[in-house]
Amino acid sequence: GARKIAPAIAAGCTMVFKPAELTPLTSLALVEIFREAGLPDGVLNVVTTSSASTVVGHWMSSGIARKVSFTGSTEVGKILLRQAAENVMRSSMELGGNAPFIVLADADIEKAVDGAMKAKMRNMGEACTAANRFFVHRSVIEEFSEKFAKRISELQVGNGTLEGTDVGPLIEQKGLDKVESLVRDAVAKGARILTGGSRPEGPGYFYTPTVLTDVPLDADMMTTEIFGPVAGITPFDSEDEVLRLANDTEWGLVGYVFTESMEKALRFSADLEVGMVGLNTGLVSNPAAPFGGVKQSGLGREGGKIGIDEFLETKYTAVAV
Repeated sequence: GARKIAPAIAAGCTMVFKPAELTPLTSLALVEIFREAGLPDGVLNVVTTSSASTVVGHWMSSGIARKVSFTGSTEVGKILLRQAAENVMRSSMELGGNAPFIVLADADIEKAVDGAMKAKMRNMGEACTAANRFFVHRSVIEEFSEKFAKRISELQVGNGTLEGTDVGPLIEQKGLDKVESLVRDAVAKGARILTGGSRPEGPGYFYTPTVLTDVPLDADMMTTEIFGPVAGITPFDSEDEVLRLANDTEWGLVGYVFTESMEKALRFSADLEVGMVGLNTGLVSNPAAPFGGVKQSGLGREGGKIGIDEFLETKYTAVAV
């Protein structure tokens, strides 16, 4: 929300803000902070609803709104784009991801494991930038998998209010059911569980952080955004092969590459069909840099110097002298 609201204010826009249905309180807190900072009433208006399609559909069809900026699933983004087309409304879409995490044969494995922890486990994997498909060169897959699984197995699952908790619950039952289903499917198709792979006993939407290896290409998790604390590792043998596999997806938000070769780093940075690349790092988000994807991961960019362009129109005036 902040990445949208801040440039819109700077561009002189008024806004109507609909928070995510499952997490409205953080959005309301953000709006209150803007109000306390001196933003005039009426500039940023917030509407909470459990019936988003009804409310937002009315806004989209009203003809009053000039721009829509959305963060969420590709499925909902497509609905909004169809609605925006009726009034030729400018659109910014920050949608789903299926990020490849590529470990080349010459990678620093310790660095790659550290990056994997960040790329996979930020917010329990419930992030559009989360590493979704781990492709590791066959010559280093055993070392990487063993060290990564050990780090994952040491994470403490529990209520976030308890001291020492590393991993909290998923956001809803639907998300938990999805993660369980994806793991079952991968195992049924030949994947091996190195750690995790089950729900802990007791109430809540908890799932034990999980690492799978030998995940086949036909496993559902290879074509689905996992959105949970599960990492599936698949071996590869050549650079051409892994680039083909990494790009074989409708999404293109972010890709992660670990290599000690500048030549390989530049090649993968250029050839990966993504809007952002993490080279030897598992963290790409930076408010000073443009954030966004290609293909069905979105349209436009948030953040950086170009973020405000999404809320500006270019006007040209020719003057006769």
